[in-house]
Amino acid sequence: MSRRGPASWVLALLRRSLQARAVLFTLLLTTVALVGVGGFLSYSIGSGLFNTRVDQILVEASRASSDVQNTFASASVANQSGLQTLMNQVVPNLETSSTSQSRRVALVRTPGQVTTTSLQSPISADLEIALIPEDLRVAVQGSDGKLNYMSVALPQADRTTHPGLIVGAPIRIPVAGSYELYLVYDLQSEQNTLDFVQRTLVFGGLISMLLIGLVSLFITNWLVRPVLVVAQVSEKIAAGDLGRRIPEKGHDVIAALAHSFNRMAEDLETQIKRLKQLSNMQQRFVSDVSHEMKTPLTVIKLSLSRLSEQKASLDDSSVALVDRLERQVDKFEILLKGLLEMSRFDAGVAKLEVEVKDLREVAGEALVGIQPLADERGCQLRIQLQEVNCEAEIDPTRIERIVRNLLSNSIIHSGAKEIFIAVAANEDSVAVSVTDYGSGMTPDQAEHVFDRFYRADPSRTKEGTGLGMAIALEDTSLHNGKLELWTSLGEGTSFRLTLPRREGDHSGDSPLPLPPLPKSPQKTAAAKGSN
Repeated sequence: MSRRGPASWVLALLRRSLQARAVLFTLLLTTVALVGVGGFLSYSIGSGLFNTRVDQILVEASRASSDVQNTFASASVANQSGLQTLMNQVVPNLETSSTSQSRRVALVRTPGQVTTTSLQSPISADLEIALIPEDLRVAVQGSDGKLNYMSVALPQADRTTHPGLIVGAPIRIPVAGSYELYLVYDLQSEQNTLDFVQRTLVFGGLISMLLIGLVSLFITNWLVRPVLVVAQVSEKIAAGDLGRRIPEKGHDVIAALAHSFNRMAEDLETQIKRLKQLSNMQQRFVSDVSHEMKTPLTVIKLSLSRLSEQKASLDDSSVALVDRLERQVDKFEILLKGLLEMSRFDAGVAKLEVEVKDLREVAGEALVGIQPLADERGCQLRIQLQEVNCEAEIDPTRIERIVRNLLSNSIIHSGAKEIFIAVAANEDSVAVSVTDYGSGMTPDQAEHVFDRFYRADPSRTKEGTGLGMAIALEDTSLHNGKLELWTSLGEGTSFRLTLPRREGDHSGDSPLPLPPLPKSPQKTAAAKGSN
């Protein structure tokens, strides 16, 4: 046997457990809600941190650029060396390298100028001028003293990058011309804060999902438990324990369900007891009447026998009357035997007289017994026997009666001129089938063909007792066999009896096909089977 994987196990659990499905859907919806809320919070916090930091940086940059501009404007030096010394002091004064905030500085000459004084552009030691985007430099060069900024990725020594912001402002230096002041800020501290917040949101979301899952498990268990109790009590009642009831607690909807269920169970118990009592009375009535009728039937048969002996002295009308009485008494005797047999089935006292018998012989004996009826109706019986051992542990009398009833039913009701009997066997089962290609049955007729006193054609009330097929089904059940029907209106009918080879076993796969092998093109229609 193949081992089921985790996915199959989970799917099976979800199919059979309402509680598991409720918890799963709760977790799925909670996950969607938490992801939505967490994403919104993360975006809002990240945007807030960035915008707040940008505002702080712009204030600092504005102050720094003003200080630099004022420093050069108020300087008393006018020679190149003095201006260079003053410029070299600007960068260290603006640099910061704390762990929470880092600022690098570059003061570069605006290209395209023609001046007599050219100063060397100071820049922080760990800052590359190439890091400043060309678009930002163009914007600074064209600005009218306004600050311009741009987000960049700052490369680090360990080959990682930090988020950063570069702010640029134009600076006018007397004698030396136009320069650009760039302040480069490292925003890794804010990024660390945002990462911490996001990790907190994720961890908090997982904890929330776990707690919600546990809470939903507890709540669904609390809600499903009464349903499980109802299911368990229902199974007990279905198994025959009609006195089972659900405890009624409180006044909520669960209590109302329990009250309604208990009331339904009480009504059901009352109805079942009443029906069982009526059934027992009916069975006892049938049994008693059947036994009581045996004595008068015996007297009638003896009297009729005396009349039959005196037929030679009777006139024609009296002879016809005696013949009619004989037929009716024979029919009455068959009905009485059927009623007695059904009463034994109902009482559970019907027993098998088991012996090892070849089913081909039993079918042959049934064929011989039914041949007069077939000759009377002008019907040919064709038998096909498989050349294998068809022995089984059966009650041959009951099996012969089954086959005879099946043949009789086909002869009387099918309207067919040929009826085919097949006998076959396999390792575990033996089978016999009776097939005709006559009028067939409607689905409604097929549904009730095994019912007691049912007649497929009510107009033929003088033929049969209506108990033959019901007795055949009961005999089959005693053998742990299967009696199955295939029929198609206008195309024919086939009964298949399958029996286990050994007493006490159950019949397996039948060695005969159903529907049968077609004599002409056929279609499968309504069918009824029973164990």
